[in-house]
Amino acid sequence: MTTERLSAAPEGAAGLQAGSGRRPTTAASLAALWHQAWAGLRVLVLLALLLGVVYPLAVTGVAKVAFPWQAQGSLLTADGAHTTSRSDAVGSALIGQGFGAIDDDPQWFHPRPSLAGDGWDTLASGGSNLGPNSPELVTTIEERRAQVAAADGVDPASVPPDAVTASASGLDPDISPAYAREQVARVAQARGLSAAQVRTLVDDRAEGRDLGVLGDPRVNVLELNLALERLAGGTGADGS
Repeated sequence: MTTERLSAAPEGAAGLQAGSGRRPTTAASLAALWHQAWAGLRVLVLLALLLGVVYPLAVTGVAKVAFPWQAQGSLLTADGAHTTSRSDAVGSALIGQGFGAIDDDPQWFHPRPSLAGDGWDTLASGGSNLGPNSPELVTTIEERRAQVAAADGVDPASVPPDAVTASASGLDPDISPAYAREQVARVAQARGLSAAQVRTLVDDRAEGRDLGVLGDPRVNVLELNLALERLAGGTGADGS
């Protein structure tokens, strides 16, 4: 028994020494860290090139071939035609623009109010951030309601909500069919046209909900004013 125990002791000690091993040196740790960092950096560069350069260029290229008008900003010329040239464009179907003051420019259909900069400023898109219980917002809406009702010759209670409220972006290109129809009489009188002619323009350009369920019925203000200008024999609508 004693002999067996003594002979087994060296084997156990050797096993403990082999199992414990040696701690990695500082140089080995730094080498492992650099190896992992270098691998991560390569992945980062690869994904940056793939998702930040290749993918956007591929999507843009496909869009310009398959949807050239939309890819260039949905630009419109003075005669209402689609264009991809900024020099020929009077505006975008996707971005609202002002058409003067409601009181001073009755010959145009007017868009929703805008709080983007001084109004329809594409570099300062945004709303008022006032809550529905804000006294300032309530006062502003009542003032707008009275102004719109006076300009369009209607009862203030019948003024549609989009006529007195700004959108979150301040650049909404559309108005509701109800607000467009409310402006028909004023525009027709200012243009020397019949109300039926102008109402037909509105009805022809009224769009329903996307896929029948998304969004609200709408009329694009720029497209409507361009059609109005052509009907009246003008040169185009540029908001001036």
